[in-house]
Amino acid sequence: MHYIWRMFKLLSILWNSFRMALQELRVNKLRTFLSLFGITIGIFCIIGVLATVDSLERKVQNDIKAFGNNTIYIDKWNYGGGDGGQYPWWKYIKRPQMKIEEMYFVKTKSQLAANAAMFVSSNVSLNFRDNTLTNVNLYGVSEEFTSIQTIDIEWGRYLIETEFQRGTTTGIIGYEVASQLFPDPQKAVGQQVSYNGRRINIIGVIKKQGQSFVGGFDYDQCVIVPYRYFASVYNPDNSNPFIMVQGKPNVPSSALQDELVGIMRQARRLSPTEEDNFSCNDVAQFSEQVKGFFGQVSAGGWAIAGLSLIVGAFGVANIMFVTVRERTSQIGLKKALGAKRGTILTEFLIESAFLCIIGGLVGLGLVWVLALVLSSVLPFAIVIAPNIIVLALSICIILGIISGIIPASIAARMDPVVAIRTK
Repeated sequence: MHYIWRMFKLLSILWNSFRMALQELRVNKLRTFLSLFGITIGIFCIIGVLATVDSLERKVQNDIKAFGNNTIYIDKWNYGGGDGGQYPWWKYIKRPQMKIEEMYFVKTKSQLAANAAMFVSSNVSLNFRDNTLTNVNLYGVSEEFTSIQTIDIEWGRYLIETEFQRGTTTGIIGYEVASQLFPDPQKAVGQQVSYNGRRINIIGVIKKQGQSFVGGFDYDQCVIVPYRYFASVYNPDNSNPFIMVQGKPNVPSSALQDELVGIMRQARRLSPTEEDNFSCNDVAQFSEQVKGFFGQVSAGGWAIAGLSLIVGAFGVANIMFVTVRERTSQIGLKKALGAKRGTILTEFLIESAFLCIIGGLVGLGLVWVLALVLSSVLPFAIVIAPNIIVLALSICIILGIISGIIPASIAARMDPVVAIRTK
């Protein structure tokens, strides 16, 4: 029964504080608006920055994941630029290209790899009847490429094992290629496209992927064919070849990378004194670099918003000082009727917190409108995550308590007799 009474009392204090906060807004609209404007701008800045950075980071991280989960790229080039970016580029140029035989050697020797695939590419102009599309990526891949990369087929099917083994003239095309070459992209399946006098039978159309911020594979503007067919048309050594190796579940990418270095040195018969003439690039390192970069951007957003929040806190404190002075006689009457110091203190702190929450909600509303506008023009959607909303409300409550602690303490310590006589 005592517990129920305490809950009822707390709810009563919350309701009264909320009513008083709304009354302050109605009675002194301009003063309250100007005082809460700093809170609104501060929340708008920090939540706007966090929502935008969080959405952009999610987009970039998803683009990085498109390179393959727990995947090492064996290439002649070091994607990180060498040792601190100081590695002479001419040494990379002299390195031998990756071979399909090395991919099979890795597959045979590795104990940690789940899948391995060969990848080569070229740039072609595709023709269908009178339509010509330039700058199309022609990708030649081996069998396990789709086990490492996620290829979603919109219409038709993906390449099958016999087509890989025989190197048939079959291929799948990207959504943009199908849309620009055919009046109805769905009817691209079963048609033939040509390039350099050669023909490819289309057996599937890839689902639309959208723009990637980190480069890599452009599946919207590509044709994927079996590696053996590609090698029969082009010299793989001149077609940017590299090997993709995906680790088994729960195998750290660092362990897989170390193993692949040893296997490749064995495949190329390098002596212990010879340096590596290949690079094992860990995709996970790109993800960590992205986290660090966006962390710095978020810190900058906090610094900018912090100034507005400090100004807003002083504004709310000013409101509370004026409110305490205007309600001095009411406070004296409450204390004369038995209200405790803690009750008076709690009422004013909650009212101060409610005022900050109102300012914060206005800021969140502005961020929501901004997110709708930017999402319509940017190549990714800006989403205000639930944890960001909780963070905004938490900031408002903390600022409200900090702003109201001195005025509330003054109100709680008032002498009831003196307070009642105050006009």
